[in-house]
Amino acid sequence: MAAYTISRSAFIPAPPEAVYPHVADFHRWAEWSPWEALDPAMQRTYSGPASGVGAQYSWRGNRKAGAGSMQILEAVEPQSIRMRLVFVKPFKAVNPTGFTFEPDHGGTRVTWAMKGENRGVAAVFAKFMDMDKLVGKDFEKGLANLGRVVGGTAQEA
Repeated sequence: MAAYTISRSAFIPAPPEAVYPHVADFHRWAEWSPWEALDPAMQRTYSGPASGVGAQYSWRGNRKAGAGSMQILEAVEPQSIRMRLVFVKPFKAVNPTGFTFEPDHGGTRVTWAMKGENRGVAAVFAKFMDMDKLVGKDFEKGLANLGRVVGGTAQEA
């Protein structure tokens, strides 16, 4: 079993109040998530409240997109969001994931972090692939997309 933490930050030149809603509402993830384009025919299901605590999002797509769900467990507007990310395919995993939104010189420092443990087949895969490098690129792309959607240009920290 190999534990890992992936974390990326970016500066977005907009206040936290402008950035936070794009993450707290799963309906808006299609605008910026790096994984949404993996399968244009991906099936998406939303349940619970539209945003914030209890909001849920499930997806089922092709082999690249896989299948899984997310649920917001804690939301402190506009400071932080904590969620439970569950992957069903291609590997089963449960990953605590979170975002923080910190005011920073006329903008927001957004940090996206995920923890996990590689078990079974995923542990074998992890011996050959660095999870931080693999998923970190997606986090960087997602934060850059989020910056564009909010109306600024995200800059890596």
